[in-house]
Amino acid sequence: MSKIAFIYPGQGAQTVGMGKDFYDNSATAKDIFDKANELLDFNLLDICFEENQLINETEYTQPALVTTCIAITKELENMGIKPNVTAGLSLGEYAALYAAGGITSMDAITTVRKRGIFMSQAVPDNEGTMMAVLGMNKEQVEQEIAPIEGVTIANYNCPGQIVITGLKDAVIMAGEKLSKAGARRTVELKVSGPFHSPYLKEAGNKLKEELEKINLTPLEVPYIANLTADYVDDISQTKELLRKQVYSPVKWEQTMEKMIADGVDTFVEIGPGRTLNGFLRKIDRTVKVYNVSKFEDIETVKEQLC
Repeated sequence: MSKIAFIYPGQGAQTVGMGKDFYDNSATAKDIFDKANELLDFNLLDICFEENQLINETEYTQPALVTTCIAITKELENMGIKPNVTAGLSLGEYAALYAAGGITSMDAITTVRKRGIFMSQAVPDNEGTMMAVLGMNKEQVEQEIAPIEGVTIANYNCPGQIVITGLKDAVIMAGEKLSKAGARRTVELKVSGPFHSPYLKEAGNKLKEELEKINLTPLEVPYIANLTADYVDDISQTKELLRKQVYSPVKWEQTMEKMIADGVDTFVEIGPGRTLNGFLRKIDRTVKVYNVSKFEDIETVKEQLC
């Protein structure tokens, strides 16, 4: 019998129209979107479903993407498709925590609204950035950037893809150095700040204050934290893990390797895009990967897994 993981993308996967067919075809998904829209201080439905620029601004992206992922998850659960373990890349960890039974849908959505605000306020505009480094292993990247003050690793995505983060000048300098050292390509990302860097420590501390206002519940299935690339068995650890996650590297490659080593052979990527699918193909091509971003994808997954 397959061992199934639900996995969730992070910021950057968002797209106008995400979740619209679920909203139109699933009463369960519609309920999630409508309840979130009532709780949030902006029109979530417009952000998700209508052409706009706000969808790419951190403080709006985060609740919009998490709402979409949770709405899709709820429909999968209704169909009898449930995970044995969950994980989410960066922002996606909140949807993973919901799918594992540790947080309510609305607490997850309202918390990431605050998370997005704190992160967007952490560093003045244009002072920080992030850059994808392609074609180098993690040890090489770590060695090359170590002497440069103001730049650290943000994401270990998959073999040959590392993301660095920090002050803009330092990141650009690091990118030039990495290119000379053999990186196939470096790509500055369209982000509003140096996420997963020490410059977001204050945002993490503010987030912890918000997390203290909500009640987390014992997990129904384990999830793997970005910070440790290991299982969270005790929900009391989660708030501190989420605080540190904001300003620490995301160990995604290590997380996927952990799941595969423990027998996970089927991954369901939930939410817009196929980014995580691409990462998995570079980690282990033998595992099965399904993507659920459209309502019609539900039937495909149901046929294969039920």
